[in-house]
Amino acid sequence: MKVIGFCGLPGSGKSTVLKAIVDLGIIITMGDVIRNEAKRRNIDPSDVHLGKIALELRKNYGPEIIAEKCVNLIKKLEIEVCFIDGLRSMAEVKVFRKYWKFPLIATIVDEKIRYERLSNRKRPDDPNSLSEIRDRDQREIRFGLNEVIENANHKINNNLSEVDVQQETRALIFKIIENY
Repeated sequence: MKVIGFCGLPGSGKSTVLKAIVDLGIIITMGDVIRNEAKRRNIDPSDVHLGKIALELRKNYGPEIIAEKCVNLIKKLEIEVCFIDGLRSMAEVKVFRKYWKFPLIATIVDEKIRYERLSNRKRPDDPNSLSEIRDRDQREIRFGLNEVIENANHKINNNLSEVDVQQETRALIFKIIENY
């Protein structure tokens, strides 16, 4: 099995690049683990609530808990390629690298474009103001996201058009799969 990770700040375009490769494997979104936990607890999936749940899980079970839950899901699947969306810390990366080669791809985008995208996408857990966006960024950075981005094996510039970034992503993924 080939497992490949994606990381980036909120609004960097991870979902956009993943759309380009949805036909090449299964996508597991780490944030869905948190959203599912909120649903299980019957808690509104707002950014504040999801942030608290993420912090609580990591505090009670360690910084790698979300990755471990994902590994358990992956091991049950009979698939050739799996993409992991939304790594937040090197502890999570290390969990995946215990089992697989796990190349990591970071999506990079200018801050202005990222803020615009977050303001427009209207997910229930998306911030509603610039200050909320910055607060969310700081939470993600405290988890260790900057270190993950800096240590990515590959970086995708998502300042491009959606079509161009998706073409670039597909080409990169084919190369990674071929050399896995």
